[in-house]
Amino acid sequence: MSLQIIQTKDGSSSIFNSDLNEPYHSIHGAIQESRHVFIKNGLDYLFQKSQPDSISVFEVGLGTGLNALLSLAFAIQNRVKIHYSSIEVFPIDSVLAAQLNYPAYIELENSFDYFQKIHSSAWNEKKSLHHYFDLLKIQQTLQSFTFDQNKYGLFFFDAFAPEKQPDMWQMNVLKKVTDALKPNGFLVTYCAKGQLRRDLLSLNLKVEKLPGPPGKREMIRAIKV
Repeated sequence: MSLQIIQTKDGSSSIFNSDLNEPYHSIHGAIQESRHVFIKNGLDYLFQKSQPDSISVFEVGLGTGLNALLSLAFAIQNRVKIHYSSIEVFPIDSVLAAQLNYPAYIELENSFDYFQKIHSSAWNEKKSLHHYFDLLKIQQTLQSFTFDQNKYGLFFFDAFAPEKQPDMWQMNVLKKVTDALKPNGFLVTYCAKGQLRRDLLSLNLKVEKLPGPPGKREMIRAIKV
């Protein structure tokens, strides 16, 4: 797999996958996109709505580790326990991870150390990175992974775009994810394609189209009702 570091328009870095001809994040701003889609309209929305003592998050695509780092910062800043699981088939190596500049953009003491721990933590073992944050990295395909039903309050669906990885957006995969959501749990994704919206509606989710991050008109938040 051919990967290289790129800089996005907000100054934060990302990775370009030349095999897929696709960046890991929006070229308009990696940090901006992740904060808008997954933190503002995902974690913070859920936290403000229900004020839970703990939140179970499942991320589809660990990728650069940016969403995990932002979620760790959110957990510490808001004093809410986050149980964070993330699945990834092709982890990036430590040399590439060390070149990503996200910790410089995060208002969190020891952000560089936390980011390094996200990438160095053993796979398939739950690790406590902070009193308010534990991490389980799963090296497996989403299609082969067996979920516990009604377990997660929030899904970050951050796979590559449907035209690049169509198998990740198939109905059977979306049904697995929906079944794993708790009642009143949420799925958030940068993708706002009509087919995805129709598929989620057919799975009896309530689907909201929200304003997207810079460079993207819309995003989706779906609720298991």
